[in-house]
Amino acid sequence: MAFSSYIGSTRRGGAWSNPLLPSVSSPSSNPKSKFSRKSRRRLALRDFIFANFFTIGLSISLFFFFLVVFRYGVPSPITSRFKSRSPIRVYKPRKPVNRKPGLGETGSDAAAIGAKVDITTKELYDKIEFKDEDGGPWKQGWRVSYKGNEWDSEKLKIFVVPHSHNDPGWKLTVEEYYDRQSKHILDTIVDALSKDPRRKFIWEEMSYLERWWRDASDNKRVSFANLVRNGQLEIVGGGWVMNDEANSHYFAIIEQITEGNAWLNDTIGVVPKNSWAIDPFGYSPTMAYLLRRMGFENMLIQRTHYELKKELALHKNLEYVWRQSWDAEETTDIFVHMMPFYSYDIPHTCGPEPAVCCQFDFARMRGFMYELCPWGDHPVETNQENVEERALKLLDQYRKKSTLYRTNTLLVPLGDDFRYISIDEAEAQFRNYQMLFDYINSKPSLNAEAKFGTLEDYFRTIREEADRINYTQSGEVGSGQVGGFPSLAGDFFTYADRQQDYWSGYYVSRPFFKAVDRVLEQTLRATDMMMALLLGYCQRAQCEKLPMGFSYKLTAARRNLALFQHHDGVTGTAKDHVVMDYGTRMHTSLMDLQIFMSKAIEILLKIRHEKSDQSPSQFEPAQVRSKYDAQPLHKAIAAREGTQQSVIFFNPTEQTREEVVMVIVNRPDVTVLDSNWTCVQSQLSPELQHDKSKIFTGRHRVFWKASIPALGLQTYYIANGFAGCEKAKPAKLKVLPKSGSLHCPAPYSCSKAADDVIEIKNRHQTLAFDVKTGLLQKIISKSGSNNVVGEEIAMYSSWGSGAYLFKPTGDAEPIIGSYGQIVISEGPLMQEVFSYPSTTSEKSPISHSTRLYNGENTIQEFLIEKEYHVELFGQEFDDKELIARYKTNIDNKRIFYSDLNGFQMSRRETYDKIPVQGNYYPMPSLAFMQASNGQRFSVHSRQSLGVASLKDGWLEIMLDRRLLRDDGRGLGQGVMDNRAMNVIFHIVVESNISATANPVSNPLPLSPSLLSHRVGAHLNYPLQAFIAKKPQDLSVRPPPRSFSPLTSPLPCDLHIVSFKVPQPIKFSQQPGGDPKFALVLQRQSWDSSFCRKGRSQCSRIADEPVNLFFMFKELAVSNAKATSLNLLHEDTEMLGYTEQSGEVAQEGHVYISPMEIRAYKLDLRPHQ
Repeated sequence: MAFSSYIGSTRRGGAWSNPLLPSVSSPSSNPKSKFSRKSRRRLALRDFIFANFFTIGLSISLFFFFLVVFRYGVPSPITSRFKSRSPIRVYKPRKPVNRKPGLGETGSDAAAIGAKVDITTKELYDKIEFKDEDGGPWKQGWRVSYKGNEWDSEKLKIFVVPHSHNDPGWKLTVEEYYDRQSKHILDTIVDALSKDPRRKFIWEEMSYLERWWRDASDNKRVSFANLVRNGQLEIVGGGWVMNDEANSHYFAIIEQITEGNAWLNDTIGVVPKNSWAIDPFGYSPTMAYLLRRMGFENMLIQRTHYELKKELALHKNLEYVWRQSWDAEETTDIFVHMMPFYSYDIPHTCGPEPAVCCQFDFARMRGFMYELCPWGDHPVETNQENVEERALKLLDQYRKKSTLYRTNTLLVPLGDDFRYISIDEAEAQFRNYQMLFDYINSKPSLNAEAKFGTLEDYFRTIREEADRINYTQSGEVGSGQVGGFPSLAGDFFTYADRQQDYWSGYYVSRPFFKAVDRVLEQTLRATDMMMALLLGYCQRAQCEKLPMGFSYKLTAARRNLALFQHHDGVTGTAKDHVVMDYGTRMHTSLMDLQIFMSKAIEILLKIRHEKSDQSPSQFEPAQVRSKYDAQPLHKAIAAREGTQQSVIFFNPTEQTREEVVMVIVNRPDVTVLDSNWTCVQSQLSPELQHDKSKIFTGRHRVFWKASIPALGLQTYYIANGFAGCEKAKPAKLKVLPKSGSLHCPAPYSCSKAADDVIEIKNRHQTLAFDVKTGLLQKIISKSGSNNVVGEEIAMYSSWGSGAYLFKPTGDAEPIIGSYGQIVISEGPLMQEVFSYPSTTSEKSPISHSTRLYNGENTIQEFLIEKEYHVELFGQEFDDKELIARYKTNIDNKRIFYSDLNGFQMSRRETYDKIPVQGNYYPMPSLAFMQASNGQRFSVHSRQSLGVASLKDGWLEIMLDRRLLRDDGRGLGQGVMDNRAMNVIFHIVVESNISATANPVSNPLPLSPSLLSHRVGAHLNYPLQAFIAKKPQDLSVRPPPRSFSPLTSPLPCDLHIVSFKVPQPIKFSQQPGGDPKFALVLQRQSWDSSFCRKGRSQCSRIADEPVNLFFMFKELAVSNAKATSLNLLHEDTEMLGYTEQSGEVAQEGHVYISPMEIRAYKLDLRPHQ
């Protein structure tokens, strides 16, 4: 029976067969009127009405029509939004929402105004007992049963969705997988689907599809595109990869989805609207937000805590509408299907009994390459003799699974990792299932219809069913987007797949490459900005040589960053040689980007007007890496007598940067000069290293306060022998008496520190250290408040941990002993305590520096910089996991806040009912604790790590892990390829200036302060520094060189996510009407109970519109259009935005609500 027979042709509320306007019969022609002649007035009124009946009827209809539109929004199209298979989608408008205020509406910041939802993940955690009870055949659930009459009125509609999960790197590199498996799988899909129009398939990863497309014949390409267009083959997600959601930064997530979606749209002409994420290890609401703002309508997820799945399934809440925690207006709603069982393989997708479902994985029949069913009963070929028994057995599983959901539309994925590799395998699945479907569909008494389908088929049908039948439960808030389902807010970390196996280890695995990921990200972002500025300010042919020649390398860099966002890339969960492949790709791109920037600054500073991709640059990056797994090294300025070398800084942020900067010099007799050759106060400090026998390298660090315009460039000079300027002032060094015989390097004066106290201070705070260990003990503020820090460095012993899992045996043990080597530097701009500690190991796995900065109007004045150098090498550290722990006097009741993808905060609470590993959470960039009195302790990171608050006032962050064993999740190895690395934290201690909700009783996440946002931006978007390759004679004085493109800095809470030319390769060929530049902005939400100016010299915030037309100096902005975050949709209503976008094109005005990210396409031209 065709599906149309049970979908029905009408929507809820009856058919639309009657005309919209009332039919009007003509007045009676009978001369004998039934009205009395005495009623002349009534007759006149009647005649008037009849004479003007159509006009009056139309007026009344229009009145009610506008009344309905005003009250309920634009009505839905008569035809279903899902009928069309064309890439142009029809959007179902959101119903206006007039909710009562949600919980926690205090303060003016967006995050304080909570969403009204039916379910929060915090409430689920509070409720679940985490007993891990044996449920029988469905081990993590219960014995599922049904009465049999559930499908009498609405038959069961089963969509079996064939898929193949192709990891772009895991046990093999992406290229190895492509050659051995993925290209054959894509060939097989085209061949198998072309044989029978009833066959369907979905595909996710564009990294493989783009690679296959390059190799495929024209006929194969045409066949593939036709299968997509006719609905047999759906591209789901369509990102370059299926990204991780714990470690990936939101910038990189946007980049990787945009890269994949743009390629797909350019190549085949389709844009995905359904997301498929079956393998990330936990899920972030940031992903839901980004997808919604890219025009996606539905999501599918799989790996969530097995106890959460059980709790949701018990109440038929596995399908829900995901809403952001701050969203009181339901603009971020997106529909989600959560798979109910242990895995996405075939034994765990047809129903609750894997031993039965495995019998229907026909690729496990003898003769194929896959393992037989571990439960003992194996699949057999379906034939006329066994089809009835087999079909009923399979239908029994389908029915049981459907009872876990509200509707009678059922999704059954059919696939696994790298499946459908041969036509024989594909035929085995399609042939057998089609026979089973034919039997089920031929028996009306079964009240079921099964067929192959795509995600679009499933989501279209379930929405149509939910339109016809009201599945809303009593008292449910639900959503104006999709009726009949609960609304949910929160995230799904930390994931556990069985027992007490929590996947919190991957938050930290391979931390060196997690750091490289972020360096590539910030370098790509800065390069995109420079290319956009180059092409914006100079649109002559000779100016395009450099960017056009570089455009292929820029595309490669975007794709290499995108590739590493894969859920076995940035997670650190791949084989050693695969990690090497990822690392090499990122290193290559990093070098390419730095070379481009070093050339671009010459054009922007008008040192040289014409430059090709081949010509060498006068500049080189201040930090370089010799190979893919090496720490960056600072290039040293030679600073010979009578010479100067220029240092150029690029500021990739939207505010002027006042910052204490540093370069390395070989000679101490140097002076710092600004672009106008004016003297700049500077400080000289020795360069230190992690070497017990040689702490001083013999080189020197020069510090000075620089000022660089927003998105601009500024030049400084390091000179030797410049008359009239004071030389860099050497820091005073103090050495602890028991630090051994440290040789005092020239030109510094050294003294012995006092035995009882170590302190460094600036005008805002004083830091006190433990004399024996060199660890930070207290922070004393200018007001006199005493904040205990209690820094500790400790190690977990972990016999069960691996790349994915963290399974410690007991608590972490402190490793720092008394009287290591401690050096204290005191200077006018920077003060530092460096410690190479004494540990139980002969070579310490860690050394660390704590720094305070002095610099008027700088953010650095208010932060404490902690730098840990980690070398977890050797057998003595096998099965060890290294942490830094801060044991503060903040009374946080073990509640803290960690960020999700650098975009939003999530409230975390430590539970006694789950083990230590389950109380660890991802920390991509920030974690903070707050006491009921408003005291806040924040730690900013420039790379993703794991964080916990296991005791009151404690915050611990894992730095590295070295693990001998595989943890049984398929990788087949431990994590032993540790690299030397530096982890940098910026610590901020703040007190609020107005009352705030008690963090213990407030279930909503708190927002960072304005200062905290600025600190995070400075750490994650550092100045890009370049040094002249050759010194010049002091007699040569170049003119002042700086570049300042913005008319004024942007408001302090408005962040430029990206500013770029999306398709540089096509820049010259793009038609005139299509904008060539893209600008993505985010309005940050900040905690208004903390200082508004954020102690950070903020002059304004984005509560007034910003005008794009007047954003740039000497550049005309035109053709501005609001668009989706993947730059592919210009209907902003379908993206859920509430702000009007029409004014952008007309007047250039941009107003962005807190927490929102908005994208704009525009054109830039130099003023004539």
